[in-house]
Amino acid sequence: MKKKIVCMLLAGGQGSRLGVLTSSMAKPAVPFGGKYRIIDFPLSNCVNSDIDTVGVLTQYRPLALNSYLGTGQHWDLDRSSGGVFVLPPYMTEHDGRWYSGTANAIWQNRSFVDQYDPDYVLILSGDHIYKMDYTKMLKFHIANDAAATIAVLKVPMEEAHRFGIMNTDENGTIVSFEEKPKVPKSNNASMGIYIFNWKLLRDYMERDDADETSDNDFGKNIIPAMLNAGEKMVAYPFEGYWKDVGTIQSLWEANMDLLGEKPELNLNDPAWRIYTRNPVMPPHYTDAAADVKNSLVAEGCVVRGKVEHTVLFCGAKVGTGAAVADAVVFPNAEIGEKCLVKKAIIGENSIIGDGVQIGVPPEEGETVDNRLTGDIVLIGNDVTIPAGTRIPSGAVVTAETIGQFLNGGKNA
Repeated sequence: MKKKIVCMLLAGGQGSRLGVLTSSMAKPAVPFGGKYRIIDFPLSNCVNSDIDTVGVLTQYRPLALNSYLGTGQHWDLDRSSGGVFVLPPYMTEHDGRWYSGTANAIWQNRSFVDQYDPDYVLILSGDHIYKMDYTKMLKFHIANDAAATIAVLKVPMEEAHRFGIMNTDENGTIVSFEEKPKVPKSNNASMGIYIFNWKLLRDYMERDDADETSDNDFGKNIIPAMLNAGEKMVAYPFEGYWKDVGTIQSLWEANMDLLGEKPELNLNDPAWRIYTRNPVMPPHYTDAAADVKNSLVAEGCVVRGKVEHTVLFCGAKVGTGAAVADAVVFPNAEIGEKCLVKKAIIGENSIIGDGVQIGVPPEEGETVDNRLTGDIVLIGNDVTIPAGTRIPSGAVVTAETIGQFLNGGKNA
């Protein structure tokens, strides 16, 4: 059946800057916002934009993501015509290999797109948090008679060097592209959201695939090649919340952005629901002695202590006398009695023993490798921390490294 537009969602990234959180899963499967996973956002955007055919390209640690997506019914994407499809790398008698770049990932799955014979293809990253109506972007693309449309977000000029920058003329036509320029000419940051005319893109990817020197990447190869050939490419200006949650700091910040009377990202908008797949759990429970302020508390949580400016995911537990602040507590994690938890991300199914102190200042002579985390404590998934342990700010704790924190943490 012919489709006007098909979406290809790149969800195979390793997410190495998220450290132990992605040791067993791809970045798009990482929990976010109390009850969601990162991939819920682009999938929900597709559903809310009436895009009903989505190919999800997986590669690194795909099991958790594949299991989570299932048939797509939780996002209303279990369609008889279209739906959501998981597309891992595969071999044929002629070719097949791991995805070597973003463009190669689409190229290897060209037959999936071809079967729908679309006029346009929407290409998304699976690791961004935002709400966006892709229908408006498609109308903009068609109205401008463009070969490609790239969504851009105005960023502070002093931060522009961290992004791919689209330089445009007064009409919004892209005249040049710079990948993380030292001296940026503009602050139009690429959001990694593209609409291409499918048949034209297919031709460029075919030529790119034949070039053994290419990185097979949209930003490094396809977009520059189209610009050099004089194809009309336009920048679609986006105004709204958008965050690349590719680091521990940005993941923590994005969760904190959900808190307060006027959160930067509103998850309670009935006109633009964020769909998710969640286990069936009882309502959350707060004890008579509990004190919860400015926090998100998902279903299944049991809170008996003090929780402030914190996101508690499904099934999380906070013991009597515990104090938790500025934290992100992933599903089914348990924080024991009289614990102190400050500015931390606590991994799934982790157990924090009674009296544990997390996020306290390092003691004299105590060293912490915080290159990944800054001043945020990161506790991996399935970690058990014995009672009375002290974890300094910025530390990363896994099942393999917990031992170094049990003798006073002098080698943390």
